[in-house]
Amino acid sequence: MDLFDAAPSDRRRPLADVLRPTTLDEVIGQQPLVAKGSILRRRIAADALGSLLLYGPPGIGKTSIARAVGNMLGKEFRILHAAGVRVQDIRKIADEARIKPILMFVDEVHRLSSTQADDLLTICEEGTTDFIGATTENPYHAIPKALISRSQVLKLEPLSLEDMKDVIRRGVAFLQAQSVDIELTDDQLTLIAGRSGGDARRALTTLESLAIGHTGQVTEAMIDEVYAAAPVNFDRTGDQHYDVTSAFIKSMRGSDPDATLYWLAVLVHAGEDPRFIARRIMIHASEDIGLADNTALQTAVAAAEAVERIGYPEAQIILAHAALHIARAPKSAAACRGIGAALSYVRSNPQLAVPLHLRDAHYAGAKKLGHVGYRLPHKDPKGWVDQTYVENVPRGAFYQSDAREAATFEKRADEHWHRITGKRTPRTFED
Repeated sequence: MDLFDAAPSDRRRPLADVLRPTTLDEVIGQQPLVAKGSILRRRIAADALGSLLLYGPPGIGKTSIARAVGNMLGKEFRILHAAGVRVQDIRKIADEARIKPILMFVDEVHRLSSTQADDLLTICEEGTTDFIGATTENPYHAIPKALISRSQVLKLEPLSLEDMKDVIRRGVAFLQAQSVDIELTDDQLTLIAGRSGGDARRALTTLESLAIGHTGQVTEAMIDEVYAAAPVNFDRTGDQHYDVTSAFIKSMRGSDPDATLYWLAVLVHAGEDPRFIARRIMIHASEDIGLADNTALQTAVAAAEAVERIGYPEAQIILAHAALHIARAPKSAAACRGIGAALSYVRSNPQLAVPLHLRDAHYAGAKKLGHVGYRLPHKDPKGWVDQTYVENVPRGAFYQSDAREAATFEKRADEHWHRITGKRTPRTFED
């Protein structure tokens, strides 16, 4: 007996839909959102839901929470999918809401056209009906600011491993109650929870796939088959793209090689363009390492050239090589900070005059204009002469050395120029 034989009344409803919670008390995870005393609970208790935007990745309970709220308010739940909704559909629900209590839910609200969003804005502004919008995109980027200003934005997070295991246990209990014979070991439960990436719908869909046409103990081979082509939660045009990229960059900057490799693996597994990853590594070879290890930029540039020629799957090794160089190298932000400070000064101050002795003197008449006095450092035994190169810019105004204990190029340069000039290089971190 399988799931469809056991529950003929639900034969067209996926397991994830059958198990949707009916109240916030049944919601697994999202504790800050559904806990006693939360803003959502307070609004429900006061029957003053208003306009809400639920924001987070797929499969973490946005629609389920909206349905549960509708049940708790005792209002008719009307769902619209932005991809296929018409302006008339929104207006029709608004007309109905004037004579009976309705909770309007719009899935993928970020996909509404400007005309549809304007109608929705009017409804929210007038309080015609309670409204919940769900989006996987960052609402502050993807939704009109006027709608944002009239709505409470509530962010949902991917479910934790323990939450995911609870979701799967609930699914197994339901199936067994329907006389569907399915068994999971603790290790298999953890495996499914982990490989579902915080997506409860994916976990329940996996469980359903394992249950169909099978009885008894699930095998490792069955789980591998289900997940053979399962993607990670990664939208190359959405928030997840930027969040994972940010984590990858910050792990390199933070000198954590394991985290660097993990986030790199997520990018590679998701099919991110290797040229994009290589460009990020090149940038941070100068932004985060710079003068501490000048070979890092050479490695990054070589990696970028290599992935252009090679591509996946071998490109992942080259990217790992370059990313680990960035992660393991000593760090200096002097180049990034210095050009930033100099640009800020240039933008906000009158341009400084070029000293006369530095001006172009390669033409007849230059001496008559006073373009004289430049001393060539190569003619001095030390390779350095004490002369002014810019007026009214104090030493250390832009460049401050990030040299620390390691024998980096930057530290060696500091020591060299101290011996030659008798002046210490301004440092970000003084001994």
